[in-house]
Amino acid sequence: MAETLEIRTTCAIAGGGPAGMMLGFLLARAGVEVTVLEKHGDFLRDFRGDTIHPSTLEVMHELGLLEALLSRPHQKMQGAGIEIGGRFLNVVDFSHLPVQCGFIAFMPQWHFLDFLAEAGHSYPGFRICMNAEVTDLIKEGGRVAGLRAKTADGPMDIRADLVVGADGRGSTARDRAGFVVREYGAPMDVLWMRLSRRPDDPSDTLFRVAPGHLVITIDRGDY
Repeated sequence: MAETLEIRTTCAIAGGGPAGMMLGFLLARAGVEVTVLEKHGDFLRDFRGDTIHPSTLEVMHELGLLEALLSRPHQKMQGAGIEIGGRFLNVVDFSHLPVQCGFIAFMPQWHFLDFLAEAGHSYPGFRICMNAEVTDLIKEGGRVAGLRAKTADGPMDIRADLVVGADGRGSTARDRAGFVVREYGAPMDVLWMRLSRRPDDPSDTLFRVAPGHLVITIDRGDY
């Protein structure tokens, strides 16, 4: 049986998604020692959230990261239209917003997460453990004192002053803490797919609406 690796940090974060990675970066930037645990070996996979909105881009500007972020592959959407019954309406124009970037940036989430990881590594207190899946909480003296995880090299215990569960909708940290989830259903089904994009396809039509149906088309360059 592999020996348990023990780590001590100030803040342990379960989950290396946008919330966990951004929190880890901000804490490290503020001088706090932080360890982020991500169960996958890399970020290279499809996500549902591939949009970076003007408000988030403004935050990146305030952090001095905007220019480097926008050097990553992305598409810009300055406005959005809707097609209803064959009629096109221009309903959104982001260019008038009083921010640095009057557009939504469509960027594959793996690029955004890789970017945050690289930015975090510029601070000595930032650590991210890949292939580290959180399996339980460490509880001592009536409080949560850390995280337990399984890794390719064996079990790992991370003791911390603060533990944050950012490990998604099926959060293990939340489940082990005994928090009750309130679920709200939506009266719709969503089919997510990828279609080839033709050169003459419009780039500004985001929604197409017909009775009982809605199609959302996101321009990703060649699809």
